Amino acid sequence: MPVREWCASAASALAKAVPEGDLAAGLLAAFDERIGADATAAVRACAVPGEDGGGEDSAGDPFAGMSDSFLYVPRDGLLEAVARCWASAFKAEAVRYRALRGVDPARVRVAVGVQRMVLGTRSFVAFTRDPRDGSRHHVIAAAHGIGEGVVQEKADVDHFFVDPKTGTVRAEVVAKRRMVGPPADGETDPRVTEVPEELRDVPVLTDDQAQEVADLAARVEERFGCPQDIEGTFTPDGAVHLVQARPLAGEGPEAGPRVLWGNHNVTESFPGVSGALTYSQARMFYELAFTDLYRRMGVPERRLRANAHRLPRMVGHLDGRVYYRLDDWQELHGQLPVFDLVRAGWEEGMGITGDARGHRRRPRARAAAALLPTAWHAAGHRLATARLLRWWDGLMEEVHGPAAPPLAERSPDELIALYRRVWAEVARRWGVTLANGLYGLLVMRAGTALLRRWAGAGPELLPGLLCGGRENRSLAAARAAIALAERAAAIPELKAALLAADAGDPGAADQSTGAERLRAVWADIAAGRYGSPMAAAARGYLRRYGDRGMHDLKLDEPTPRQRPWAVAATIAPFVRQGATVAGNRAAEARAAADSRRRLRAACRDPLRRAVLTGLLSPMRWFVRTREDTRFIRTQLFGLSREVLWRLGGHLAEAGMLDDPMDVHDLTVEEVIGAFDGTLPGTDLRGIAAVRRAERERDRVAPPPPALLSAPAGHRLAAALRDVRPAGSARDGAGAEPDPDAPGVLRGLGSSGGTVRGRAKVVLDPGIAPADCAGRILVARETDPGWLPLMITASGLVVERGTLLSHTAVTGRLLGVPAAVAVGGAVGRIPDGAWIELDGRAGTVRILDAPPER
Repeated sequence: MPVREWCASAASALAKAVPEGDLAAGLLAAFDERIGADATAAVRACAVPGEDGGGEDSAGDPFAGMSDSFLYVPRDGLLEAVARCWASAFKAEAVRYRALRGVDPARVRVAVGVQRMVLGTRSFVAFTRDPRDGSRHHVIAAAHGIGEGVVQEKADVDHFFVDPKTGTVRAEVVAKRRMVGPPADGETDPRVTEVPEELRDVPVLTDDQAQEVADLAARVEERFGCPQDIEGTFTPDGAVHLVQARPLAGEGPEAGPRVLWGNHNVTESFPGVSGALTYSQARMFYELAFTDLYRRMGVPERRLRANAHRLPRMVGHLDGRVYYRLDDWQELHGQLPVFDLVRAGWEEGMGITGDARGHRRRPRARAAAALLPTAWHAAGHRLATARLLRWWDGLMEEVHGPAAPPLAERSPDELIALYRRVWAEVARRWGVTLANGLYGLLVMRAGTALLRRWAGAGPELLPGLLCGGRENRSLAAARAAIALAERAAAIPELKAALLAADAGDPGAADQSTGAERLRAVWADIAAGRYGSPMAAAARGYLRRYGDRGMHDLKLDEPTPRQRPWAVAATIAPFVRQGATVAGNRAAEARAAADSRRRLRAACRDPLRRAVLTGLLSPMRWFVRTREDTRFIRTQLFGLSREVLWRLGGHLAEAGMLDDPMDVHDLTVEEVIGAFDGTLPGTDLRGIAAVRRAERERDRVAPPPPALLSAPAGHRLAAALRDVRPAGSARDGAGAEPDPDAPGVLRGLGSSGGTVRGRAKVVLDPGIAPADCAGRILVARETDPGWLPLMITASGLVVERGTLLSHTAVTGRLLGVPAAVAVGGAVGRIPDGAWIELDGRAGTVRILDAPPER
């Protein structure tokens, strides 16, 4: 007898075995007691282990989706539903599945669970581990309506990614049109309906609700002691109900070493997406500066050599964003015995939490003993700082002084020579600025500890106490802008022009943009329309402070030195506020006086107060030095920007770039190599175009989390695609193909691996499994009935689905690459076409020709 006929016969016989007698009476009595005679129930089948231990829902041998469930079952339908659950053990796909898993197809035990139905309005499936790589991230798929919409891929689904360490929630939201709700009157099956208009574009779950689901999943994992796959629903009153839980199928240990990355601190300097020019300059800066720091702090040369490979990779470029490679930072800083005394503060500043914190610590006594050699190295710190600032001021006079030839008049060779000379000096001097941070952190820690102990005050008192003393360079830059605004406000015509041009002025007479109006105002200032003293003051401000601006360490962002009219935008708000330098100084003095008064009131002991006051002097010096060196760092990157942009202009003139600003997508080595003759190849235009397209995609895509763990080595890029799912928005059928990559469709990678083969577009699963043998199956959606086809296929591409859907789970179980939510796959991929599927990235590439064998 053919398998399908044998299965149908066995299922039919079991379906007729409706419970009767004492069993029936017991079931109905339990229904009345637990469900309610007038309520409805969910009746679910589940294969349970036999004597040999085989059965459903073990982590290594899941049978998910192979048994039937029935919803909204009334009391008078209970007994029949139980029999139908038993019968589902012999569905053809369930028998084939057991054969595939090496279980006797004719032997199975089925238990039936009966649950009270609740009116779920939002439902979810959640994994306690990322099902693609086993990493510790909770993944939630949620849809409006009941859970069948998520499980059977009949609803449009939002995904939520919850980091259990930080509680960070990332949502990938689609336009939701379909949901599954209760059956219509007189029917028994749930029905697909439309999502109300007001709910279509908002996330199914709030961040708090996603966190609530993640917490529930974590408690279930803790209860059962292994990663879990749970289903649940929210009722209209906001209560969450757990429907079922099972061990996570296909979850394995996190293979190989992992690398910890974070950008909690670095976003202050390099926010958002940065081009190759910015990243390569930042990478060189960190390598040179920290090498000099470790030498200054007495790290032996042999240890520096042993860790030399770590220095160039202190920062990485992940999805276009600058990240710290925290494992290397901890290892490199760990070379400093005194580091353990400040590790906690450093980790807090870097956003390192939980298990990511460093655990390899020296004994406290040994760390304290390192204070003496640290003090020895610190003895010459003030002198070294003075030398650094003196050297830098001389360089700025040479480059931007009144007698200096403009950079625009220098040849490429002269520009490159200047750039190399500056960075050679940085390599042997810049460690002073980092040592200042370390010494300052030690002194700050001592000062805050004494404040807490003697004055009962926290660090909130410190800012006021640190006010006063010599003005630092960052503050001087701010006050210089205020002074320029004061001068402008004293000229009535200029004041009126600035107020009218300010983008915040609602009464502007003309309709031009604020930027255009400010540009015109600056042109009038520079041309001397408001007097030569004002023009000279503006030029002096630009010469001294032209590198200070928003994102001034990013070489792909202009500063006032490249966009002089930005000075007008800087001073316009001060003019509107009526700000004055005297008023700013008075506010600082009031803050200092208030803090000193609070200190006297909190610390009555004059001796202790004298000690605290004595500590404040070096603390002020370290803070002032920090701000001074931060300002000259701005100027360092400003000079580098000016040189490299001008070199980009020369490359464009030579026809090697289409536009001077394409230099943003080249590395420093490539730019200089183009002039030195050390550049491998000559297609700078092509390199810049590829990176520009990548940068634009990164700019619109959801960013990775601030703290993430990813596999080391060549698996890093793929892991990042898992951490940040491909695509920034999807409609109900998946992501639209990337317009920058013809022939490429994008979805959610759900089962890793890459395969090339011919596509088999399937609209009806009734075809022979042999037709899919060795082919990449392409479909709109699948369900357990597709299993015979999926077993023979070499890859799976589905228009609908989630990371938790049947297609995704089955692909991981069978070990074949799979991608779900691939928008337009059936219409875009011709049957029989050669395609390449990357199941981790979620991409499908249509090939022009068969792949080479």
